[in-house]
Amino acid sequence: MPSNSAASLPASAAPWRAGVESAKRLAWPGLVLVAMAAGVVAAYYRVPAVHAALAQLAEWRAAGGFAFSAGISALFAGFIPFLYLRLHPATAAHHPWTHGGFFVLFWAYKGLEVDLLYRLQSRMFGDGTEVVTIAAKTAVDQLVYNPVWAAPLAVILYGWKDAGFRWAAPLGDLRAPGWYLRRVLPVMIAVWGVWVPAVACIYALPLPLQLPLCCLVNCFWVILFSLITARAPAR
Repeated sequence: MPSNSAASLPASAAPWRAGVESAKRLAWPGLVLVAMAAGVVAAYYRVPAVHAALAQLAEWRAAGGFAFSAGISALFAGFIPFLYLRLHPATAAHHPWTHGGFFVLFWAYKGLEVDLLYRLQSRMFGDGTEVVTIAAKTAVDQLVYNPVWAAPLAVILYGWKDAGFRWAAPLGDLRAPGWYLRRVLPVMIAVWGVWVPAVACIYALPLPLQLPLCCLVNCFWVILFSLITARAPAR
């Protein structure tokens, strides 16, 4: 769910160019992020102490159900990144305290939505960790769910937040020609390079651990993406 700060990418005469430029800036930090996710997966399968700790987390996740999903997402993808961005000099001006509730509520909802996605994919493709199963889930996630629903919704809602919680500006932009190409396509190009391998790592874990790893990756991704776009030259 690579959708935080989706609306912060600038529009461009060539929409793909903004996405490519952002992807270049994200390449090395994103590689570190993917390596972190891959390290968690490798440690789960190869390090007994890590396996035991994550097995306990899986039990909490299974017992907590959707409430756990909403809570962990609100905390790791919403509150912690917002607090960091609010306190960081490069991003503080664009993240007033009044935005904190939006971050928490939006990501609580996303936790429920992504939990449903992972459960649905488990029913569709099974719980195996074979390459074919992981590839199928990753394809649905990044080629269907994200570009068709997750990214467009985030662009609209973050545009609403950035417009002072007024609908006139984001709805006017939505009705203007080429909205998807101008607003969503650059986001997708920017995030695919990081999130395709990251999502593959997520689907390599058992179902109860997929959302926790997603939230962990998203926590660092939100901060990274926001810092890099804050330093991008104005257009």
